[in-house]
Amino acid sequence: MTRPQALVVCMAAQQAIHFVGLPEANLALAQAVVHLAIAPKSNALYEAYSRVQEDVQKTRNDPVPLWIRNAPTQLMKDLDYGKDYKYAHDYYKDMQIDDPERPPAVQVQEYLPESLKGRRYYEPGHQGKEASIKKWLEKRRGEES
Repeated sequence: MTRPQALVVCMAAQQAIHFVGLPEANLALAQAVVHLAIAPKSNALYEAYSRVQEDVQKTRNDPVPLWIRNAPTQLMKDLDYGKDYKYAHDYYKDMQIDDPERPPAVQVQEYLPESLKGRRYYEPGHQGKEASIKKWLEKRRGEES
């Protein structure tokens, strides 16, 4: 995630090979290689994904919090499905990830099961785009350094 555009560049190179063919697409491949070679490196996304997969295996049978359950029937409503649900879009209007000065006013709601409450998965590093994502997350969490 230090340079999210890298995936787009690589996919464009793959498409160039598909549409133009080799050897004409060699320059597109070279551009993708150089783009990746000079990009800042981070494994934060990989580590986050690994932690998520581990938690999914351990907690796959844990109940979904009542407030985010759908309540299409009266029985489900009577069981408090969907009660006190906070529609995130009502709280995140005009929020931009590139603007750490304008985080949402509140933490909307816990969406994880009780066993995972407060768990964090993605912890961005200090390089490339991750640096601005990290700053934005810290401001949102009230952890400014």
